[in-house]
Amino acid sequence: MGGEVLFGVELRVARHAAGLTLEELAEASGVSVRALSDMERGRALGPQRRTVVLIADALKLDGERRTAFLAKARAGRTRPASLAAAPSLCELPVSISDFTGRVAELAWLLQLVESDEAMGRSGTAVISGGAGMGKTTLVIRAAHQMRDQFPGGVHFVDALGMSERPVASGEILTRVLRAIGVRDAEIPRDTAEQAGLYRQLLREKRVLMMVDNAGSEAQVRPLMPGGGRSRLLITSRRLLAGLEDVQRLHLDPMPDSDASDLLRRILAERADVPDDHDLKDLVDLLGGLPLAVRIVGNRLVSRPIWTAADLITRLSVAERRLDQLAAGDLKVAAAFGMSYEQLPPVTRQVFRRAALARGPDFSAWLAAVAGEVTIPEAEDHLDDLVDLGLMQAAHSGRYRLHDLVRLYAQQRLEVDEPTAAVTAAHRRVNTWLLANLTDAGSWFSPQPPSTDGSSFCTAADAEAWIRAEAELWLAALDDAATAGDHQAVVDAVQAANWFAGRWRHWPHWSRVFTLAYDCAVQLDDLGRQAGFLNRLARTYTVLGQNASMAVGYAERALALARSAADGWEEAAALQNLARARVMLGDLPGGLDAVRAAEERFRHLDDVNEVCQTLLGRGDIARSLGNIDEALDCFQRVLDMVEDPASGMTPSIAAMTLPYVLSMSARALGLIGRNAEAVPRALRAADLFGSMQMLDAQARVLRILGEDLYRADQAAQARDCLLRAAEIYGLIGSHDEASRCRDKAVAVTGDASRS
Repeated sequence: MGGEVLFGVELRVARHAAGLTLEELAEASGVSVRALSDMERGRALGPQRRTVVLIADALKLDGERRTAFLAKARAGRTRPASLAAAPSLCELPVSISDFTGRVAELAWLLQLVESDEAMGRSGTAVISGGAGMGKTTLVIRAAHQMRDQFPGGVHFVDALGMSERPVASGEILTRVLRAIGVRDAEIPRDTAEQAGLYRQLLREKRVLMMVDNAGSEAQVRPLMPGGGRSRLLITSRRLLAGLEDVQRLHLDPMPDSDASDLLRRILAERADVPDDHDLKDLVDLLGGLPLAVRIVGNRLVSRPIWTAADLITRLSVAERRLDQLAAGDLKVAAAFGMSYEQLPPVTRQVFRRAALARGPDFSAWLAAVAGEVTIPEAEDHLDDLVDLGLMQAAHSGRYRLHDLVRLYAQQRLEVDEPTAAVTAAHRRVNTWLLANLTDAGSWFSPQPPSTDGSSFCTAADAEAWIRAEAELWLAALDDAATAGDHQAVVDAVQAANWFAGRWRHWPHWSRVFTLAYDCAVQLDDLGRQAGFLNRLARTYTVLGQNASMAVGYAERALALARSAADGWEEAAALQNLARARVMLGDLPGGLDAVRAAEERFRHLDDVNEVCQTLLGRGDIARSLGNIDEALDCFQRVLDMVEDPASGMTPSIAAMTLPYVLSMSARALGLIGRNAEAVPRALRAADLFGSMQMLDAQARVLRILGEDLYRADQAAQARDCLLRAAEIYGLIGSHDEASRCRDKAVAVTGDASRS
């Protein structure tokens, strides 16, 4: 063994002196990268003389250096005959010196194995996770730290579960029994008898067994100790859910901080370790996959003339990223491929086509559409993919792909399916998304659809779908607009508009309405153009984003509506113009515009929109200090909203109620009628919360905390402000969140001083 180690060191030193990577030495010598790597790490049996000569020639060694090089290789071949003939002793592989991260997982393993009760009667733990997650590295690290606790031995077997020929359980038992010390003549031929002898010996000894890369429950079930103080650690890409009475640890991608630390340690031998910014850029491209981090580190170490920026540039091209994540025999795509090859044909198709879902996660419903299977079949295939680590289960029964796995699925889609089939699947997914968006959005229109003709049973189901699939249907709108399917875009966005007011803080409505406007232009539909410009004006006023842009959109909408003789859109444009002018401080101009809008909506006999203009009039009157006029407007709205015979659409009345409650509460607070204002504001906050209108809920809570609770209600004020801060944080309004937290502290301080 010593000769092998010395030769491995000599080979590595000589290669570095020659300035060659493993790949370059392999190309120059004709010896494989894997063989060279095994020699350098002392894992290979003594290399043949002609192999060593080829390597020496490639390294351009001569004189005494060449003689010493050949002699050290020869020393590795001259082991004692007894050692050369000995069977494999299932020796534990070496632990990598730059191991880092996985602190919680390592602690879990150490504590589990040390406890006599923690692992249950079977004494077995399963460590699962997808390809490249570092399962083997973690378990080997733990085993080295625990060696002294197992006087009976620490044994390691690679079950080759992902290969074409996994090691049979009988063969694993035979190897282990030999390693424990059983002579060949005493090893039973029958697998069940081997398992019995194995369990008997493990009860008598304290042995740590590791079975790496298990492919199935049947492969490892005979190796479960079944009592005593011996332990079995199994790593597998599969969950091995059929194993009973085992402890389980599932590995997810590393956090960015751990991945950066690992990469920094690997690169420590470079003269120029990349700075923190470059390390972050590299890690961001790898998705926390330890194998990918290892490969990137090895590539930079083996190519000293490369900079981190060089590799970042290569990895930044998504289509080339997997090709770049290869170093010698370490290849991310190959690791994924071993799992992919385990799948039956239909499951492969579902996996490949999952790459068509361009969002963070997706439903079994979408997978069924893309994969051309039923929803129950899609669920079964997706569960198989989760079991194998090629997919992850997300929240609410959804699924997601790791970024690198998604790239692999896209590659397989391009290679394994005809272009026409991929195009058809993509079109089918987009058509389904836009049809469902049209269907779901119509649930919030004044005339909701019949459940008989809808994919959704309730408005709540429709709302959940719109929110969950937002990134996917947004991408489908882009695709349809690019493909010239303008009518589908216009119809889908027209329907989605009815929902937009319930999800005001979603940041992509301006993009949605701009796409729809562009498509309406292509269709030469002036009324629809005016409508989508009105939606843009509304979007830019609702969250106070840009009043000047809102004025521009509203004025263009007004001109188009008049050209199209569309009275409703003309009134809507005036209403939007009023909001924008108020935001710009032009209260009289806003009042004129909202009165004009009210007049037109009354002429159209649109009770719903008359209510909205009254809200606008009341809000402007409040700002001008005309509180009695404001309260009169708000009360008229409240009467209509709460009167089933008013003619208001029930869904719009329900949507209007929290607005009129909150606006009237604010006006009441200005004239000291806080006892009336607080219950209205609290009710409004609850209603906004139940509708998931988080920005509106937070605003009402902030007004309660800042303006409506009296000095002797400091605790209630503080609670409202802290709730508002939490909600603002959820929707990304961090400045508002900070303001509310600061105000809560100030309120508490004022109360304590008083």
